[in-house]
Amino acid sequence: MKITAQEEYGIRCLLQLACCGGRVRTIPEIAESESLSKEYVAKLMRVLRRGKLVRSVRGRTGGYVLARPPAQITLSEALTVLGGKLWESSFCKRHPGRARVCRRISDCGVRVVWRRVQEAVEAVLGGVTLQDFFEALAAPPGSDSQPQAGLPGG
Repeated sequence: MKITAQEEYGIRCLLQLACCGGRVRTIPEIAESESLSKEYVAKLMRVLRRGKLVRSVRGRTGGYVLARPPAQITLSEALTVLGGKLWESSFCKRHPGRARVCRRISDCGVRVVWRRVQEAVEAVLGGVTLQDFFEALAAPPGSDSQPQAGLPGG
């Protein structure tokens, strides 16, 4: 499994919004904080808005905020919005090879493995919220607040 640049930077943009306590952040502010181009941040914010993870605030003091509290947005949900699932059950129907229907549709051992991997990924990332991630990153080194398994430093 590889994390794409869009997934990595999209998560970082979400964390920029999670860390400011609901304050509206502009594209230039996020771009500056993450050393990204304004154009790329604008693209990521469009993807996140369409995925209903962020909402735009119009006006002179407009920008972006999280659509829900950080404790209600999981990394699994964010990665799915930014890049899709690792494996989806519809894969076999979309990619049957040269046949109209995959010849292994009823006895595919590979599909069983991918389904288990996807379930494991969702179990781990579905249990980690932006709030968890932000708190783990914000904890000072050597503090009593130890990151949970699966979080940075854990």
